[in-house]
Amino acid sequence: MKKRLVSIFGPLVCAAVLLGVLFFGPWKINASDPKILAQASTAMSNSLLRGNAIKNEAVETGRYVPFFGSSELNRISSMHPSVLAQKYNRNYTPFLLGAAGTQSMTQFSIIQSMAEEIAGKKAVFIISPQWFVPKGVKEPYFDNYYSEQQVYSWLLSCTEISAADEYYASRLLEFSKVTHNPLMVEVLTQIQVGKLLTEAQKSKLTRQLAVFTREDELFGGIGLDSNLKKKIDRATEKLPHKYDFSQLVSLANKEGRKETSNNSLGIKNTFYANNLQDRLAKMKGSQKNLDYRFGPEFSDFQLVLEAFAKNNVDVLFVIPPINQKWMDHTGLPDEVLTGFDQKIRYQLTSQGFTNVADFTANGNVDYFMEDTIHLGWRGWLAADEAIKAFMESETKNKLEYHLDTKFLSKEWQKASPDDLSNELN
Repeated sequence: MKKRLVSIFGPLVCAAVLLGVLFFGPWKINASDPKILAQASTAMSNSLLRGNAIKNEAVETGRYVPFFGSSELNRISSMHPSVLAQKYNRNYTPFLLGAAGTQSMTQFSIIQSMAEEIAGKKAVFIISPQWFVPKGVKEPYFDNYYSEQQVYSWLLSCTEISAADEYYASRLLEFSKVTHNPLMVEVLTQIQVGKLLTEAQKSKLTRQLAVFTREDELFGGIGLDSNLKKKIDRATEKLPHKYDFSQLVSLANKEGRKETSNNSLGIKNTFYANNLQDRLAKMKGSQKNLDYRFGPEFSDFQLVLEAFAKNNVDVLFVIPPINQKWMDHTGLPDEVLTGFDQKIRYQLTSQGFTNVADFTANGNVDYFMEDTIHLGWRGWLAADEAIKAFMESETKNKLEYHLDTKFLSKEWQKASPDDLSNELN
């Protein structure tokens, strides 16, 4: 009988002991290792984006500048900001924080999780028009990057509850990934109506946060090997030895011409062949009813601005265009993009976020886009020119942001850009 019990429960006991040794032992990622930080700067892995240890350490050094965005960040060409910064030995290295589907909700979570490290520093934020569809971020995208560690950290930091906190809590409660956790439902329901957490709730959150933090220390480095370093190294070899903007324009045109030779839409050959060629006829006129002017993403984006303002972060916002030839083919109305642009620029500039590199009118420039929606050779070069000037400029000790809670409202989400024309002139 004893032998049978040992054979049944022995492996479970051993597993529990080993797990305890792992969690309570001294082992963890050496987040201060320069090699690890260099790998992480272009890894954009899920574990990195959902965790805190490595990215926060990188930003704290002051050497790495966070570049927030989405899928455009991994489109490496010789004009990508990571390539140009490395080739010309600039005094900063982009730390790429984004991947396909990392929209405003995810970016707010990331920014608030590094509040202490990013405070008073600079950042670059790329705003994709495609985020601003009427229903907002798709649930699979949200689920993929949802970080309980970051949300628990935010909850425990709420000593006073702002309108932004209430809005964020209410938005989180719209996702099943969040509501499957009874404790989260309980505390978020309180926050959304302005009630602070009880000491008992804080104790529960603190215990669970300790587990998430330990997991991050142990496993936050998963995926760092799958970074873009080799692509960046190869791309630097194509660049002139000394920075010369006119030479870079010529090179961007040359590369763009070569890379878009199998179609008339100005789309990279491989993307066209693998994703569009067989569907081109079907896609004609398919986006005539698509809209980027209304929806919850505008208020989700306000959370990002709240986090930046709260931590006195000096931010350059980059607004890319859409490939004009693709817009013409799919029937996406020009007023959808121009209306989005009017609305988002008003939201930025009316609150003091005046560093805006707006390229929405450049969708018809040759080789500005790599494909239908992502910056390409000329586009990245134009963005880098703005980034370079921004990084070389001095930051005021206290930035003049003045936030307006109206941008958290459904009224703003539904507001027509046409009503803002006088405000923007």
